[in-house]
Amino acid sequence: MKVYIISLSAGVLVGVIYSLLHVRSPAPPLVALVGLAGILIGEQVIPIGKQVLAGASISSAWKQGMATQHIFGMLPGHHSAQPKIAAAKVVEKQP
Repeated sequence: MKVYIISLSAGVLVGVIYSLLHVRSPAPPLVALVGLAGILIGEQVIPIGKQVLAGASISSAWKQGMATQHIFGMLPGHHSAQPKIAAAKVVEKQP
């Protein structure tokens, strides 16, 4: 959740700077978001396509490539699919 707050804060800061400089954002917000979504999806086409050509089903290739995690990131309230590595305890030797 912290990442989303930081991202939103950075966006608001840029918006304030644009306003102070009397500049409009370079793209309408919806067009910009659709373009970003296209970039994220496009990054997955080649890896998933290679797996499909190798004989995997699309859903299997999608899961193996972890495409959902790449496109949507870590959504709030969900835990990572990878197990967390426990921190090793350091034991001091006493003389």
